Amino acid sequence: MTPLPRRQMLADDVHEAIKAMIMDHAIEPGARVSIDGLARQLGVSPTPVREALARLESEELVVKEPLRGYRTTPLLDREQLADLYSFRMLIEPWAAARAAERADADGHRRIREEMASCDVPDEGSYEAYKALAAHDTRFHVLVAELSGSRQVRLAFERTHCHLHIFRLYYDRGIGVKTLDEHRAIADAVLAGDPRTAEAAMRTHLEAAYRERLRPVSEDPGSRPVTKE
Repeated sequence: MTPLPRRQMLADDVHEAIKAMIMDHAIEPGARVSIDGLARQLGVSPTPVREALARLESEELVVKEPLRGYRTTPLLDREQLADLYSFRMLIEPWAAARAAERADADGHRRIREEMASCDVPDEGSYEAYKALAAHDTRFHVLVAELSGSRQVRLAFERTHCHLHIFRLYYDRGIGVKTLDEHRAIADAVLAGDPRTAEAAMRTHLEAAYRERLRPVSEDPGSRPVTKE
């Protein structure tokens, strides 16, 4: 039984290493991914690299092309970003309002713990900001879960939207604003105020799209070369 945890740790480590390369654009969007090359670079056999790429395919960070191998997926373009936020605006403000109505003491405890789990990263590499990306995912999934709708939660999880958003653009200002906006949503849920929770979620999504992400999708040259 001893080798199993070690093998799992190795697979997880390889998965995180390759994901970081993709998120930091060390492997460029749309670039071919060499299994053997990554195995040599990481000092592992090709097997955990294949396993990692299969997981990354499920996260839509790579795609497997018949007879050609893996390639990283492109960044979200303007139309894809607009579609993603149109979808989110349909379900997430509603979910926040329902969460405020339905969340019990355990739900309140979970949302407080989630808000206490993350600080703003002090640099722009994926290694630094992946904790914020993970919090962002957990927070929105938790709000969907507290709404009581399993279908809304599953629909949201299937988008993998946070990986693609943070891959598109990240700077420290996004981290500060994101956590402040999450706090406003959390406060409304904890207060049992559905109208304020719905409005806070709508404000958060509109700010993320219109102020932070749409300008980048419309002008890729405005994306910083180094994510600081």
